[in-house]
This record gives sequence, C-alpha cells and structure tokens, in this order.
Amino acid sequence: MLQVAVVGSGPSGVYAAQSLVQQDRMPDVRVDVLDRLPCPYGLVRYGVAPDHEKIKSLQNNLRTVLEHERVRFLGSVEIGPGALPPARLLGLYHAVVYCVGAAADRRLGVPGEDLPGSFSATEFVSWYSAHPDALADVSAQDGFVRDVESAVVVGVGNVAVDVARMLVRGAAELLPTDMPDAALGVLADSRVREVSMVGRRGPSQARFTTKELRELGALPDTEVLVDPAELALDPAFADPSGLPPASRRNVEVLRGWAERPERGLARRIRLRFFLRPVSLTAGPTGHVAGTRFERTLPDGSGGVTGSGRYEDIPAQLVLRSVGYRGVPIEGLPFDTVRGTVPHAAGRVLRDGLPAPGEYVAGWIKRGPTGVIGTNRPCSKETVLSLLDDAPALVRRPVPEDPLAGLRAAGLRPVEWPGWLAIERAEAELGRSLGRTIAKIPDWEGLRAAAAQAAGSGGLSDHT
Repeated sequence: MLQVAVVGSGPSGVYAAQSLVQQDRMPDVRVDVLDRLPCPYGLVRYGVAPDHEKIKSLQNNLRTVLEHERVRFLGSVEIGPGALPPARLLGLYHAVVYCVGAAADRRLGVPGEDLPGSFSATEFVSWYSAHPDALADVSAQDGFVRDVESAVVVGVGNVAVDVARMLVRGAAELLPTDMPDAALGVLADSRVREVSMVGRRGPSQARFTTKELRELGALPDTEVLVDPAELALDPAFADPSGLPPASRRNVEVLRGWAERPERGLARRIRLRFFLRPVSLTAGPTGHVAGTRFERTLPDGSGGVTGSGRYEDIPAQLVLRSVGYRGVPIEGLPFDTVRGTVPHAAGRVLRDGLPAPGEYVAGWIKRGPTGVIGTNRPCSKETVLSLLDDAPALVRRPVPEDPLAGLRAAGLRPVEWPGWLAIERAEAELGRSLGRTIAKIPDWEGLRAAAAQAAGSGGLSDHT
C-alpha cells in the first residue's frame, strides 16, 4: 500500500489527492491531506471574495475528494520551523507532495510603503475572509476604512479587482455572505467614495479576467471611469485584433466605459494605466495621504519606461496587489530568484538530483500564475511522476498509520469531524446574528469549535 501525504488542502493539494485515488496503476494508495489550518480548501475559503458565491461553491467539489474513503483530512498540522520537519514527515509516508502555495506578497519597494494606512491586498483579503492569521489588533482592522474616503489599489489583476469591489460594496449586498461579523460591521460603516485601481502598463497587459472586470460595471450606485487618453497610449488599443482573446475582450469593455459620460453616482472606481508608484506620502498625522506616480510610456518591447512626469493621487488607504512569492520551508531546497522549490516534472531536486519521495505542485512548483483550474494539470503531472517512482518508493518501510507518528511528534490533528464541527459552529453563529452563516475569524474560536468533535475523533486528544 502506497502512503502519500499532501501538504496543503487548497485546489492544487486536493487535485493531487484526486489524481492519486482515481488512477488504477496503484489502486491501494492512501492519501492524507495535511494543512496547518484546521479548515480545508485553502484560498477557495480564504482568498476568494465572499460575494463570489459561484467560485466559492468549488468547495463542494473539493469536499467530495476529501470525503473519499482513501483520503483523510488532517488539519492543524504545520510543517517547517518550530513544527514538523520535512525529513520527519517523509519518515511517516512513502511520498510527500508539497502544495503550499505562495504566501508572501511582493512589495512595491518605494519610500513610505510602511506608513500607517498602507497594506498588502492580502492583509485586507485575509481580514474580510476571516483568516485566523489576519491582523489581530482591532484598531488596526478598523483602520482599513476608518476615515477613508479615497483609496488607491496598486495593481490590475483579479485580486485588485476584488478588493476594489469590496471597498464599495454596500452592507445589504454583503449581508448574505459568510464574511465575519466584525468586518461586515466595519465595511457597512465605510465612507469610501472613490477607488483608483492603477497599473504601470497598459490595458492590453492587465491581468484581470473579463468576467471580473465586468462585475465592476454591475455594482449598484457605482460608476467605473476610464481615461480615454490613457487607453490611447497602449499601441494595441486602436487595433486590438492581434491580442489574445481575453485581452481583446478587456480592451473592448474598457473602451465602452471610456466612451460613457460620467453620471455623478455616489461611488466611483477609476481604472488608471501607465502609472507606476514612486512613493507614498504622509499627512500631518503621519498616516498615508496619497501616492505619487510617474507616468510611464510603452518602450516598444512590452515594457514601459519613465517619462519624468508625475501625478499625485490622494488616498487615506493604499493596498498593493502586485503579485506573490513562495516562502521557503526549512528542510526543503528553495530557488530564491523564482520563489519556488526546484523540481523536474514535480520531483523535488536536491543538488540537481531528484529527491526520492519528495514532490511539489501548485504555485510553489510553478510560481504564482494561472487560475484555479490551472492547478489540475499541474498536480496531475506531479502525480504521474510520483506513480512512475512508486515501485521503488513502496519498498521503504513506513508506519501502518502515519497519524500515530504525527501524534507522537506532539501534533493534535483536526480530522474531518472536527472540520464539520467548525462548519456547524459557523452556521450557528450566523443564525444568532440573523444571517445564514458567519465565519469564525480567530484561532481560539476555530480550535474550540473543532474540539466539540473530539469525542468522535475530530481532534486528537494527544497532549
């Protein structure tokens, strides 16, 4: 019997588990899906905006895999410094597939980036998505939108679109979501009236999908404004026929907005292009008061060059959304330039050679690119490599039940009944607040909810 650990329960991890149990080359494979959180689904739970019900419903598909008879979810299992070392984990399984994503935000690298009121988009997303690692200081959380009338979002990808949309959503629109109650209350009292979403290149190079882009135009009492002069700077704007279909559709949507007169609605989202941030400026209290941008121009090679002309955009909140980087796991090799684990078709490389039994999939394998569905072929490639290696891997003796080894290492894994107890607790919390569901936003609350299932094996009683 082949025993495999998959580290990470987001889409890439669950797709890897699915590929393992659906293949017929080794029909007796057993898969433990580990996560440092007591909750599964990764960014589908903690990264997808709460008003995106269709995408969040992907959890139902992931659930089917995690409920497979040969798949076991084990939450609250952390791998790395101060936790379970990779070498010890590999001693419990024939193979380990790391699907840990890319957890670090890229920085702007400009003066003033650390001013109060300047955050990464991920910090904002984690807060309104109830990630237990979100900012713990209540005053800091309120500070996202307290006394904010104008905000700047640096970046033109889907995450930037999400945070811009959430900043202007009304309370009535957010009430049916699973947003934590504290965040719902803060956003309900928001006075944000203008959001500028800014990219350093042109509209034909923006990373958002057309579906996400169009959603901005459907927001109640909100208008989207686009400067036609900025669109015209893009060489592909006049004739977008040579662009990839997705980029061509984006340009057409932006063209339609640019041709529409301003309507004077209560809230505005301004899409700006060919501007790169050079500094964040502070107000009299030391809080961020705006962002200085340099006008850029196409360089003829797909990049941009500075023009020496500058523009200040006032803002009491600045969110950067300029990409992610993988974070090294102590005990695994790491490419600091690419922010990934070195690999060959998913096999982890140590000193250029495949490390027996160690694999990667998802963003930690290929970098932070693609959409959720991109993880499926990525994980499948890794699993095919693993299965090719399996005849040699199964010759190494491992414990009959790795869970005993995890407990012996001092871990208290949350099993599937523990997660179901968290789901019930969130439904009960929602009902008590007059809502359908409300997420539990803190570690203590999640652990307490999972502990309700301890008697049925939901939370190990090992101490």
